[in-house]
Amino acid sequence: VDTPTGLVVPNIKAVQSKSILQIADELHLLATMARENRLTPQQLSGGTVTLSNVGAIGGTYTSPILMPGEACIGAIGAIETVPRYQADGSLAPVRVMRISWSADHRLLAGATVARFSNRLKALLQDPSRMLLSLR
Repeated sequence: VDTPTGLVVPNIKAVQSKSILQIADELHLLATMARENRLTPQQLSGGTVTLSNVGAIGGTYTSPILMPGEACIGAIGAIETVPRYQADGSLAPVRVMRISWSADHRLLAGATVARFSNRLKALLQDPSRMLLSLR
């Protein structure tokens, strides 16, 4: 969360057992608390995987740094329209979002992070598939 005192990264506990609406509500609450400098140490620690939206402030790439105890962090960049060659050789505008990853390789192999990134890409490109994967 971009705050007047700098970047603050609270985390949502037991996210795997929450609905998307519950996650959105908690994220909104944590962001508000962060901007008001009211987060507790427990809300800032104990994360495993962090997603940071640097795109919200216009960022596209970054080198995300793991907090102690985290396994992986991804920094989501802004969506940009860029030219891409199509299968027939023509150029077309395409919307692209980049994610910069860092991982603790004592816990995660680079290939595991790459496969996760490819799975996330597939789900984001086809949201209906993502909806079918929800529990």
